[in-house]
Amino acid sequence: MKKLLALVLVLALALPLAGLAADYDIAMITDIGTIDDKSFNQGTWEGVVEYAKANDKTYIYYQPTAQSTEIYLDMIEQAVNDGAKIIVTPGFLFEQPIFEAQDLYPNVHFVLIDGNPNDGDWSKEGGPEFRTEANAVGIVYAEEQAGFLAGYAAVKDGYTKLGFMGGMAVPAVIRFGYGFAQGIEYAAEEMGLKDLALNYHYTGGFAATPEAQALAASWYADGVEVIFACGGAVGDSVMAAAEAAGAKVIGVDVDQSSQSETVITSAAKGLAASVIAVLDAYYQGEFPAGQALVMDAAADGVELPMATSRFKTFSQADYDAIFAKLVAGEVKLLKDSDVKSVAEIPLKLVAVTEIQ
Repeated sequence: MKKLLALVLVLALALPLAGLAADYDIAMITDIGTIDDKSFNQGTWEGVVEYAKANDKTYIYYQPTAQSTEIYLDMIEQAVNDGAKIIVTPGFLFEQPIFEAQDLYPNVHFVLIDGNPNDGDWSKEGGPEFRTEANAVGIVYAEEQAGFLAGYAAVKDGYTKLGFMGGMAVPAVIRFGYGFAQGIEYAAEEMGLKDLALNYHYTGGFAATPEAQALAASWYADGVEVIFACGGAVGDSVMAAAEAAGAKVIGVDVDQSSQSETVITSAAKGLAASVIAVLDAYYQGEFPAGQALVMDAAADGVELPMATSRFKTFSQADYDAIFAKLVAGEVKLLKDSDVKSVAEIPLKLVAVTEIQ
């Protein structure tokens, strides 16, 4: 009986994906990863679920088998055929698919998280064509501010040997890393510290791998005290290494404190809140048509989840003070559009070692 019930549940979940009759109000298509990846997809999905349940809307997600514009467009077509009125897509890899989909399906609305629609042609002079139609909206986050908060807090909490292990070197990950380095520098200057060390590396992907765990373990063995794990499931590898070494981790995108006791805080984005806000605007007839929204500290788009952080001395008052400076624009940060590598950031107190 249990086996039969399990089979029925699997078939029920598979029916919409198989193209059979369905009717859903809201659809989400995952980026690389799953809806329970403890990171970007999960944070976005939680926003979809929370809004849909609170407002009696039907909802579904689609998980592509691989990453390509063609495959993503196939999933969008499936969602449209299944009746979706509004489709949420997390991740900059959806920029080109949404650029095309907004024209293919003018009666469907699209929410692009972490990017803005463009034709994907980065080879031509001046870069790709960016265009957001009235049935689409792009939302990006000030990751450099979230990274800054994490680096600042870590140094204020007593850590002087730090690491940044990013996943794929995409704009959002790069901004996290640049902000992290600048937060370390800012706190060191405030505290009169010198000779802080930062190991810096992109793994090239968002998967948990033995290689990432081994590299993190070697960093910890060499004296690194805390690593900012900024790459989806890459964090799993770093946490495993930290648990073995008795060291610490900074999570990313969402509050990852429940994943491991080694996580002292997370450089989080307001993913769910952003999704809920745009879905509500859509159903209220106030969809931010054709806009490119930037969710920063002033818009509560970034944060450190202080209620679950495991700091030794860094307090809520400390956090509130530095967060207020970000909101007021008193802290100016370099990001991916300003410099080409972390080595170009003028850091006087932090020695950066880039690991290739």
